[in-house]
Amino acid sequence: MAELLYNFPLMNPVSDDAPPELPVVAIMGCGWLGTALARHLLATGHSVLGTTTTPAQVAVLAELGVRPHLLQLGAEFSPPADEQLLGLLRAADVLVLDVPPRAAAAGAYPTLLRPVHRAVAAARIGRVLFVSSTSVYPDEPRAMREADAFSNRDAASDVLRAEGHFVPRYGQWQSTVVRLGGLIGPGRAPGRFLAGRQNLAQGNAPVNLLHLTDAVGVLAAIIRHGAWGHTFNVAAAGHPLRRDFYPAAAHFLGLPPPTFRPETGLTGKTIDSTLVRGTVPYTFQHDDVLAALPYC
Repeated sequence: MAELLYNFPLMNPVSDDAPPELPVVAIMGCGWLGTALARHLLATGHSVLGTTTTPAQVAVLAELGVRPHLLQLGAEFSPPADEQLLGLLRAADVLVLDVPPRAAAAGAYPTLLRPVHRAVAAARIGRVLFVSSTSVYPDEPRAMREADAFSNRDAASDVLRAEGHFVPRYGQWQSTVVRLGGLIGPGRAPGRFLAGRQNLAQGNAPVNLLHLTDAVGVLAAIIRHGAWGHTFNVAAAGHPLRRDFYPAAAHFLGLPPPTFRPETGLTGKTIDSTLVRGTVPYTFQHDDVLAALPYC
């Protein structure tokens, strides 16, 4: 299914008040999602700058048409790297910040991103799109909406504290936070996630997944249509139970299915993505995650 990887919809018809010039976008973190977003933005006419921590990825990005930068955040972040980051942001109109929490030690995610926060302020970049996760919500058996987890610099969660650093207090820039469900797609087939594992818990918990196509489509639509000043949950509308979804996903790949222990009652959160669907002009392509298996 590789030919479907970047077959992203160009979203709903662009409104008459769409800006005549497309913004230059810097993507910090050109991994699986960031590179797919870069491809889509380039295909729709944007100029794209991108960072990677992997030397081999520099050539890949350059071949796509991205202006690549090799940049490694962390304790050894040096003054030259700081200048490089500042120059990158001064050349862009929008920053997409897609550095996953796993890149930091436990408790250190906000610290890891501190140089980026300083550079955003110094460069006076106008707009920041912070890619976050639905892991910020408690694992309780109810629908989780954006107000159920509050971004602030003093939150107990590393990710919520990091979100809070990029939601400006004094209007220095515009920002939107997107909390993505678990990503699936080419190279991330969900049938491999739990294949062959036995006696798993939380079989009665709903899955909260998101296909790469829709992750890219929503991010691009936010940039294109200027949907700033929001926090959005982004997940497929369908939430089958884990005990139903993961055996089916494994079977699709011809892998041994996982088994789940008997449980009574529903467990686990359900991510509600109503707000983004009513705000951002984008039509989801893979709301039925079982039907999306051939596209992974």
